Amino acid sequence: MWANESVFYQIYPLGFCGAPFENDGQCVNRISKVSDWIDHMTKLGINAIYFSPVFESDTHGYNTRDFRKIDCRLGTNEDFAKVCKDLHKAGIKVVLDGVFNHVGRGFWAFQDVLKNREGSAYKDWFYINFGGNSNYNDGLWYEGWEGHFDLVKLNLNNPQVVDHILECVSKWVSEFDIDGLRLDVAYCLDRNFMKRLRAHCSSIKEDFFLVGEIIHGDYKQIVNDEMLQSCTNYECYKGMYSSFNSMNMFEICHSVKNMFGPENWCRCRGMELLNFVDNHDVTRVASILTNPKHLPLIYGLLFAIKGIPCIYYGSEWGAKAEKSQGDPALRACFEKPEWNELTDLIAKLCEIRKSSKALSYGEISVPVLTNKQCIIERKFEDERVLIAINADAEPYTAHFDAGCGQAQELISDTIHDFGGGSELKPYSVEVWKMER
Repeated sequence: MWANESVFYQIYPLGFCGAPFENDGQCVNRISKVSDWIDHMTKLGINAIYFSPVFESDTHGYNTRDFRKIDCRLGTNEDFAKVCKDLHKAGIKVVLDGVFNHVGRGFWAFQDVLKNREGSAYKDWFYINFGGNSNYNDGLWYEGWEGHFDLVKLNLNNPQVVDHILECVSKWVSEFDIDGLRLDVAYCLDRNFMKRLRAHCSSIKEDFFLVGEIIHGDYKQIVNDEMLQSCTNYECYKGMYSSFNSMNMFEICHSVKNMFGPENWCRCRGMELLNFVDNHDVTRVASILTNPKHLPLIYGLLFAIKGIPCIYYGSEWGAKAEKSQGDPALRACFEKPEWNELTDLIAKLCEIRKSSKALSYGEISVPVLTNKQCIIERKFEDERVLIAINADAEPYTAHFDAGCGQAQELISDTIHDFGGGSELKPYSVEVWKMER
């Protein structure tokens, strides 16, 4: 699967493009801004992009009005098709947000229900009680997602609803040549629906990638041969920043070993989850880390652990924003991309990962672990790579079975000698490719 060897870049298009929050009905080609950033993405080493919602919606994208139409605030379907073509030409795969659990109040079929009530052909597309009332005083009650009545829950047990969604996915593949979907709130989705979606997508594009948003729970319940190939790794997301803030590297390494270790009981053995240090829903990593010197190090950890790394636009140069400031602050519009020492490091990590089977597929172990340091080892066939992190302000000498006297240090492209142990500089990340 191509996704397992990719580095993803997440863009929240409505924010990235500076679109107004409320859908004003004005069609403006803002989405072409993505094409202007392709040089930045390729220089960074990105080879897959995940777009948050792009389809016509009431406000923030997750309250869809029409799955068949690009949001007018971003442009036309033709505008987006051109962007996808530009991305593919640059060797970048395209994954869209599939928001299938719910739609907005402006969704065309729900509007028909509000107008025609019991006479609507779409009344069974939703969970409707005509004897009740809604928070919007519609004279009918409907189920909203987790109590949010601007998000109208779809009835995925209705074959007509499923058929409509699958037809739209086929349209996205034919019109935009998309390579995968990220399923919003996948933990809420009907599992039979996910099975049908997997079979449908595989039938129209053999290597189609399905990744689900899962906040908690048993990942194996929906990441398997019948449903999704991957899901969001929120457990390691929390473990990474928390380990640095508490200066307790045992936390993340304990999770990694229990999830991906060699034992058959390990919870996520054989999975390649989508790893991230921030996204459109959480505080940016530069704002959540208490020590700014740990910022480069957490990216070293992101590329070290098993799974698929995903970079959130702007965070590659250390942009800040806190969840308490509201979602629009997390989904900023930057005039142009920036480049600094952090971006340099991430670009090098991208280059290393894409050239390493061990970092894409290798087994994982932790030969050195203290509160403030860890060395993560990845092995695949005859390739052996170690990522060493020192989160302390003091140098640290690591002693472990290196298996040989020397290694190639891939970030600095120098030869590393392990005679007498390996000294890690303060606040450092190193990547060693061991000699055979």
